Parts: sequence; structure tokens; C-alpha cells
Amino acid sequence: MGGAGWDRHDPLRHRRALVLLGSVRARRQGAAGKTKGRGSTGHGNPYLARVLGEAAVTAGQTDTFLGERYRRIARRRGKKKAIVAVGRSILVIVWHLLSDPETRFHDLGPDFYDTRIGPERKKRNHIRQLEALRYKVTLEPAA
Repeated sequence: MGGAGWDRHDPLRHRRALVLLGSVRARRQGAAGKTKGRGSTGHGNPYLARVLGEAAVTAGQTDTFLGERYRRIARRRGKKKAIVAVGRSILVIVWHLLSDPETRFHDLGPDFYDTRIGPERKKRNHIRQLEALRYKVTLEPAA
């Protein structure tokens, strides 16, 4: 397998390893219902984590998929968690771009979530699920 470009000692062959290297994983350590530690996410590269944080804050100010992701998370969970989440997303994107030379970046756009959870899509999905359970579905608008 070594000739095919796969090195089993390469620490970056899996995206999870890259996320661990950056120490930007949103993870809580615990056992038996008790949270352990100081809320730290591990001992990753602090320089990489700082750069990813700066990139995440900057991405949050743009009109892109990552900007909308930042705003959606920050609205509900706070800015710090949004920075970590978007930083992790950036790190995963970078891993995909570096691991496969054929991969090209394509931004999903700021309206990605709106097109996925719109009322028409919800209605269609619920009808499909009920029909799968062998129900006949007829919808009427509420008065």
C-alpha cells in the first residue's frame, strides 16, 4: 500500500485526526453522568486553534454558507461555541481539499439551510412519511 500513496503512519490521513490536532472538537468528557476536567477540548495546537478562530470570526461576517452557519449557532448557543463549530468546519473543508487533489471547493451559499427546512419541504416530507405508513393524506388549509 505504500506505493499507492497511503502511509499508515501519516497522522493526517483521517479528518478526525486533523480535528484532534487542531483541538477544535466540541466534546465533553464525562463518565457516570459527571463532567470531567475543566471543559477543555484537549491539548491540540494552540496556534492552529487561534488561526481557525480568527478565520471563523471573519467567515461569520461574510455572506457565505460558513457565515450563515456562524450566525445560526451564535444566535442559539453563543459566539464562542459558534467560533469553535465554524473553525472545525473550516478544518474539515481544508482536510478534504488537501487529501484529494481532485476536490474543488464549492460554497453551498447562505440560503442552504432555508432551502432545506422550508415549509413546503417539511410538508412534503411529512406526507411521504405518512404514506410510507400506509395512510392516505389529504391536506386542507387551516381556517
